[in-house]
Amino acid sequence: MTTPSFGAAAAVAASFSAAPASLASGLEVAMLMLLVFGALLHEVPLSGQDKAPPQADGILGAPLFNYASLRLPEEHIPFFLHNNRHIATVCKKDSRCPYKKYLENLKYCWGYEKSCKPQFRFGYPVCTYVDMGWTDTLESAEDIFWKQADFGYAGERLEELHVLCQAEEMNDSSLVCSRYLQYCRATNIYLDLRNIKRNHDRFKEDFFQSGEIGGHCKLDIRTLMSEGQRKSPLQSWFAELQSYTQLNFRPIEDAACDIVIEKPTYFMKLDAGVNMYHHFCDFVNLYITQHVNNSFSTDVYVVMWDTSSYGYGDLFSDTWKAFTDYDVIHLKTYDSKRVCFKEAIFSLLPRMRYGLFYNTPLISGCQNTGLFRAFSQHVLHRLNITQQGPKDGKIRVTILARSTEYRKILNQNELVNALKTVSTFEVRIVDYKYKELAFLDQLRITHNTDIFIGMHGAGLTHLLFLPDWAAVFELYNCGDERCYLDLARLRGVHYITWRRQNKVFPQDKVKFNDKIHLVLHFFFLSF
Repeated sequence: MTTPSFGAAAAVAASFSAAPASLASGLEVAMLMLLVFGALLHEVPLSGQDKAPPQADGILGAPLFNYASLRLPEEHIPFFLHNNRHIATVCKKDSRCPYKKYLENLKYCWGYEKSCKPQFRFGYPVCTYVDMGWTDTLESAEDIFWKQADFGYAGERLEELHVLCQAEEMNDSSLVCSRYLQYCRATNIYLDLRNIKRNHDRFKEDFFQSGEIGGHCKLDIRTLMSEGQRKSPLQSWFAELQSYTQLNFRPIEDAACDIVIEKPTYFMKLDAGVNMYHHFCDFVNLYITQHVNNSFSTDVYVVMWDTSSYGYGDLFSDTWKAFTDYDVIHLKTYDSKRVCFKEAIFSLLPRMRYGLFYNTPLISGCQNTGLFRAFSQHVLHRLNITQQGPKDGKIRVTILARSTEYRKILNQNELVNALKTVSTFEVRIVDYKYKELAFLDQLRITHNTDIFIGMHGAGLTHLLFLPDWAAVFELYNCGDERCYLDLARLRGVHYITWRRQNKVFPQDKVKFNDKIHLVLHFFFLSF
């Protein structure tokens, strides 16, 4: 796969910063930037990221495996087969297997596998300079970035796994966790919700008492209690599992459960469902969790771990279809019951320290992670969002308007009219109001955009689903310089923002409690 030249992107940024004074008006600078990007975009060939998987050849008789159930992008199949040799073996014997072309070389790997060689990884980041605050060579910079934000991050979580409760006999329970209990995998786990008291606290830390959560296994209580250094609602499962008890009965075999959940179940503590940036921290971490668990099946349950009695507003609920065939279950569904899960996964969390991607400290000078590209491909494939471009001789420009109270572009019409004078631009203005435009329709627009323009705000999280060759232009970052710059680096798309502060004209002040505050996030702006 051909990827965009980040050296070219740097040249664009340099030309933007060095524009002569005669071109210093806001619209002229924007036009110059877009024209240069336009030339850049047409140098980048189609990535093929949305090619449809091959269809069965119509031979009568049932295949030996339900290959359609994989629901993976074609590009991901060899990596999946590398880690699932039993399916590769079935495929080899099955004349109806559509993936035989991948069986000759099963060396391709995501990168976190111990036997994976660097040249066969799904991808590798690109570093254009050395951040001396982190390291002193490009090679080590690439390795740092790969471990911070790429599949190397999943590899580190796998290396941390250790047994906290050991099964000693058949049908015993077990508990295996990563460091700080950021990820855990449990079997035959028992939850007693008969005496639960709910209030307004979504993540109550003393929700379970001793004996109300646990399993029949040999518990290493000392190690369990030593993992609480990062105890926090959206950073660790320590508060939920600190009461895990070594039970003197087998919950399922001894009929101690009112409900037994047979399907694999993912427990998740969710961030704000009304904010795309925060909610997609949930989805990205669920995807990483699937890699750690080596399972991408949608025949699983997702249980929202919420200790309150509240509901959960979710503006992006269609995204769950990429991960589960069922509606998300609220934990309170099981209140007044003893419920046992044969297989439970405590998912990686959205605001973990040094986690992804909220406030992640990243080494500078590096971009383009295979992890975030794979996440984008995975979600788009399962939601059936297809690519219709790039279009010959045309650049699809999408401007994200804001109907919210603040951070509006006051001279938006002027900007649009100027862009429309360029014949190669197909300009579209969108306002991603969830009540007027369904999220899947939003994704179709975003994924079929070559240049995405918008003000600082959660809507720019859509950049995760731009095609590989695309560019995102954050008109103004409102003083939050790293947020969407870093997200664009993770996804591997070009990023540019307004550089000349003297050409940004805030048109309002914000009044709180009879006091005037100059808060960039709340200005109306013109360029």
